[in-house]
Amino acid sequence: MFPIRDTIPARNPPIATWTLIIVNALAFLLELTMAPPELDYFARLFGIVPARYMHADCAAAVGLSPGTYWPFLTSMFLHGSGLHVLGNMWTLWIFGDNVEDRMGPGGFVAFYLICGLIAGIVHVVTNPDSTLPTLGASGAIAGVMGAYFLLFPHSRIIVMFPLLFLPLFFELPAVTYLAVWALSQVFSGSLSLAVADGVGGIAWWAHVGGFAAGLILQFFFVRRGRDYRPLARDEYGDEAAWVPAAQWRRHG
Repeated sequence: MFPIRDTIPARNPPIATWTLIIVNALAFLLELTMAPPELDYFARLFGIVPARYMHADCAAAVGLSPGTYWPFLTSMFLHGSGLHVLGNMWTLWIFGDNVEDRMGPGGFVAFYLICGLIAGIVHVVTNPDSTLPTLGASGAIAGVMGAYFLLFPHSRIIVMFPLLFLPLFFELPAVTYLAVWALSQVFSGSLSLAVADGVGGIAWWAHVGGFAAGLILQFFFVRRGRDYRPLARDEYGDEAAWVPAAQWRRHG
């Protein structure tokens, strides 16, 4: 299932979400200017290589310093392919604008980065022997999805499912879509640990760690105690998920 959009419009310009998308796009354009050997070294230098931190001799053998922790930050802005960056940025756009509305631009960026850092740490701990560089914003975006799961339980997601050669479009409750996604990451991560040399190209446990971080950290970043403006009569269809139960009683 591929998400197309959610049913909740943003209430404010998603400045932070757009900024993160632009920075990721510019970083990928930089990657495109590199020759393959240069890009491979660049990915190992600025991506997360778990063995670099868990096995100092391994890091020294390939010329990497085990005491450098910048990759936990820089890896969030690098991607392995055009489809990788497009998929991540599309998902960030769908879920990020509404979460940013609830946190504010500054709080949202801090929340995003912390979720990404936790996702990277979880990846290193669960794959300590991996020598593959891990790139991508998916751990941080998983945190945004975790926050969305709790903040917008009444939202719905329009998804596309390819049926043979025909795209099938339908609507799901956001909690259903996100719960299925999270459980699929846990299942795939568990399978990768059970299979010898099962660490593939997807950091399943980073996704799980990011999602769990988002579930918890959103309590500290959401701006509380601010009532939403009363909705106009024609807004209740699309924006119902924004309205707390108490406001439904006041304005419904």
